[in-house]
Amino acid sequence: MNPRAILVYTPAMSRYSIGLDYGTNSCRSLLVDLDTGEEMGSVVFAYPSGELGILTDPADPNVARQHPQDYLDGLVATITGALEQARRVRPGFDASEVIGIGVDTTGSTPIPLDAEGTPLALKPEFAANRNAQVWLWKDHTAHAEAAAITEMAARMRPHYLAKCGGTYSSEWWWSKIWRCRKVDPDVFAAAWSWVEHCDWIPAVLTGRTRPDRIRRGVCSAGHKAMYAREWGGLPDAEFLAALDPALADLRGRLYDEAFPSDARAGELTPDWAERLGLRPGIPVAVGAFDAHMGAVGAGVQSGTLVKILGTSTCDITVLPNTVPLEDVPGLCGIVDGSVLPGHFGIEAGQSAVGDIFLWFVNHLVPDSYGATVEEKFAEMERRLAALKPGETGLLALDWNNGNRTILVDVRLTGLLLGQTLHTEAHEIYRALIEATAFGALTIIQRMEEYGIAIDRVVNTGGLAVKNATLMQIYADILGRPLQVAASDQTCALGAAMFGAVCGGSIRLEEVQRNACRMREVEYRPIPENASVYRELHALYKTLHDAFGRQDGQGHLGHLMKELLAIRQRQRC
Repeated sequence: MNPRAILVYTPAMSRYSIGLDYGTNSCRSLLVDLDTGEEMGSVVFAYPSGELGILTDPADPNVARQHPQDYLDGLVATITGALEQARRVRPGFDASEVIGIGVDTTGSTPIPLDAEGTPLALKPEFAANRNAQVWLWKDHTAHAEAAAITEMAARMRPHYLAKCGGTYSSEWWWSKIWRCRKVDPDVFAAAWSWVEHCDWIPAVLTGRTRPDRIRRGVCSAGHKAMYAREWGGLPDAEFLAALDPALADLRGRLYDEAFPSDARAGELTPDWAERLGLRPGIPVAVGAFDAHMGAVGAGVQSGTLVKILGTSTCDITVLPNTVPLEDVPGLCGIVDGSVLPGHFGIEAGQSAVGDIFLWFVNHLVPDSYGATVEEKFAEMERRLAALKPGETGLLALDWNNGNRTILVDVRLTGLLLGQTLHTEAHEIYRALIEATAFGALTIIQRMEEYGIAIDRVVNTGGLAVKNATLMQIYADILGRPLQVAASDQTCALGAAMFGAVCGGSIRLEEVQRNACRMREVEYRPIPENASVYRELHALYKTLHDAFGRQDGQGHLGHLMKELLAIRQRQRC
């Protein structure tokens, strides 16, 4: 009997979907009532491996890896936990009424696989090899490879670069795979293929784990792997061979076609259905990146920028694919169908935001502000809220983890200017918040230069909910009203939406109408604050260009690079 034909829906029955959101330090589930938008259950699973789920290398701060078993354990814990919550919240809840599963993850987060689709890290001979693990998005070891890819593409295939902002990043697919080839040829040779994390989880759930059967998502392919239908998919073999013949050989073991998330990756296998407590045969959507799903969960539309504010930020907007759109230098990519069907998905972002604040409070804020991290943050916010814009005399650059947009240079570093013997911790905290907001404004201004209007900003993520002072500073600097999505789990919500939509029984517009809501609070620019911030932004731009651009006035970027070179030499 076909398990997909067992259940016949009637108007009186409920319809649910599950979204899985795999983040940097944990993963979470979200079980949503598609007709009311009610969030019925959500469970968070902290990755147990490494430090906060990340496998690092004390000798190289650029290393960031993860273990795929953490993903599988989190899959079971979060879905079974969400179903149990739903039973408590709604007596009579029936898991057989779940009609789909969607998945989002970080990215680019590639995984080396053998010919059967088993991650090398799950094989005994590679269990202790860090290079056989998952290469997390924030792994920056491949900065030299990224620079070489950029240089070669500029010579041979400039149109490849035009779609990803003009510079290829060390955070992305080809850089990391090529890095593995150089530093660990044995792992590279054992990897019959590679897969993005967002494509692997749907493959596991549907039993389509062999690399030649995995349905790859256009979101990850287009934004990180130089994929575009207009040039036949992935970069051609001639270009890859110019980098390394081994990459050209690998290309034939990857994929030729990529799909948007309203398409099915497959159907839930009986084995996984039994383990999770779900009905076998329900559709599983093609995966995508967390920020792109989060934008959908926050109600993205043309003219609306969705900012996912977390450890880093990702900024997403869309434009109908019927509207002419130039390539935009410095953005992370423009990909048809990567966010909404029938729209260009436009991505930008900042490599560190919440990470900067957490680094600061963990290492530099004195105990006089509080005994715990939470107390320190609360006390600093209380004190900085009393300060006027510009009162600290401080100005910072928000590049503590490199620059993702618009300079696309991971070998840039943070800077704090203006401190004196009287500078206090909360003043530095305010300057760091302002720096991240100036970085956000830089992104919006670049979009507007190329005709992408941003009239409204919707924010999601922990910072948007917990820090009202930060949000007001952002509103004053961005010069636009800021709204905050009602859901705390917009990435998982977007994934759940596509899980439902890929089955064909409900339209995305209907689910968004039912589930995408805003909080009552709205932050509007305060004119007198905005006026001062325009002055400060002019100074920020001077620093930004001097340290970040080769043609910037009084170019100083070499200082940051030389400091990094000396650091690496002295650590060896």
